Amino acid sequence: MGRLPKFLLAALLTIASAAANANPMKFVVLRGLDKITAHVSTFTAPIDQTVNFGALQITARSCDKRPPEEVPESAAFLEIVEARQGETPQKLFSGWMFASTPALSALENPIYDLWVLDCTNDANVPAGTSPWNWAGTAIAADSSLR
Repeated sequence: MGRLPKFLLAALLTIASAAANANPMKFVVLRGLDKITAHVSTFTAPIDQTVNFGALQITARSCDKRPPEEVPESAAFLEIVEARQGETPQKLFSGWMFASTPALSALENPIYDLWVLDCTNDANVPAGTSPWNWAGTAIAADSSLR
């Protein structure tokens, strides 16, 4: 019992220090897994614009990245709604996701997994530029972003 509060305190302090030294970016790089089809997609989402991944509507409100001279960390504030045809949209997630610890604040859904890879100012993240080997394109709700 005594270890749990210390762990949570340490996690909160780490998160707070990450936000204090972070630089705001224009795009969040996301990776999504459709558990039914086993399809994995990597895509960029512009800040304050909605993108679709399957039945999910994802709106990134903020994406912050630590400067290169610090320990790497990217964090994004996401709002995720599931909008299935013929059903009322359901809010699934609203909060911060961290690239270094995706399980700390994860989307819990039986069909989809979604996690943050990075924050960037480049909408076209080329393949092979990171350890995750980004691939894929933005799936935008706004057709002008396709």
